[in-house]
Amino acid sequence: MNDKSEYPDSYYLHSANNIVSRDQLTESIVADVCVIGGGYTGLLTALSLAEKNYKVVLLEAHKIGWGASGRNGGQVGSGHNKKIADLEHDYGKALATDLWNLAEDAKDIVRNRIKQHEIDCDLSYGNMAVSDDIRDQREHQEYVEKLNNDYNYNSIFYLDEKEVYDMFHSPFFKGGGSLDKGGMHLHPLNYALGLAKAAEQAGVMIFEESKVIDYQGSDKKVINTDKGQVTANTIVLACNAYLERLETKIAGKIMPINNFVLATEPLDEDEARYINRDNVCAHDNKFHVHYFRMSQDNRLLFGGGENYTRKFPSNLKSYVRKTMLDVFPKLENKRIDFAWGGSIAVTINRMPHIGKLDSGVYFSHGFSGHGIALASLAGTIMAEAIDGFSKRFDVFNEVKIHSYPGGTLLRWPGFYLGMLYYSLKDRL
Repeated sequence: MNDKSEYPDSYYLHSANNIVSRDQLTESIVADVCVIGGGYTGLLTALSLAEKNYKVVLLEAHKIGWGASGRNGGQVGSGHNKKIADLEHDYGKALATDLWNLAEDAKDIVRNRIKQHEIDCDLSYGNMAVSDDIRDQREHQEYVEKLNNDYNYNSIFYLDEKEVYDMFHSPFFKGGGSLDKGGMHLHPLNYALGLAKAAEQAGVMIFEESKVIDYQGSDKKVINTDKGQVTANTIVLACNAYLERLETKIAGKIMPINNFVLATEPLDEDEARYINRDNVCAHDNKFHVHYFRMSQDNRLLFGGGENYTRKFPSNLKSYVRKTMLDVFPKLENKRIDFAWGGSIAVTINRMPHIGKLDSGVYFSHGFSGHGIALASLAGTIMAEAIDGFSKRFDVFNEVKIHSYPGGTLLRWPGFYLGMLYYSLKDRL
């Protein structure tokens, strides 16, 4: 049975493949592992464990892919939010290399799962980083040179200002850029739905509309929802921006922020190729990043604008359209068919927070805008760790994530002031 009522009214919803309504948990179930959260992290953890013959129950508070996994910009980039030179500076060359290699593993996981499970999610290649400041030209060049020379990554190329203009015909971009042919883009909701189908086929029991209220216990853990409970040996917290106060030991490590996306009406083929010649995805260098790509039916999917409150702007179409026209003024007369928002989680140092609490509670969150690849990695390596192979998982023990000052109660005011500062820098 199809049930679209609980998803945001996005382009992704209207182009989704076979949305299935799943039962709510209304009974008591015993499992080896209980996964909390039905996004990429939870789905890949559950699927990977089921393939290893674990009995897995996955609990989702809303619908599969309801959160950022079904709302994001669809970009699958290389590396982390923190650039490779910054990784070396902060962590040293050896750990930076391990983190780069794990990010490469993350892309492989996405590609391989899509191929293995025949997930129809419009996978395409090419990821551009661009700039609105001519002074950034050297930075793009150095980034490409470092990856080429120090990390043997030869899928990324520098493009000068004219080459970038020929790609997008935007007056906004002035500082050259880089084209990563190893990066990808896809339909994020269909990727999540495909993973859910594969997980169920592997034996995972998935329950929707089953928000976890609390859990307790040490050796045997009891996870409670409104109408049911799961008893399990291991818990996986895969809630990201929607963790709230379910686990206060780690909630202060992340900050939920809202980001917004629109979809234009379908463009003619020549119009689409004029603003995106090679059908790549792209993002710029602003702190409040702009990002865009074309959909399978030639709509411009454009993300821009953030806020840090509990509410979205009242008119999302107008809110994001203003930013879109800064980048693509020639689209002034194009209709905006959809606009939606969602919450992502960021950490202070923009690195994912992956680890284990005492008594067998694993967690992963704070992907800071790199969620498709890194959440897929996180789910996979948490499953490995639960199964006794923790080599890749343990790398993240070396990445220290500080709590936001003031914890969950006072993190908002300080973060908001910081964002105002960076917003002013963007404008100047």
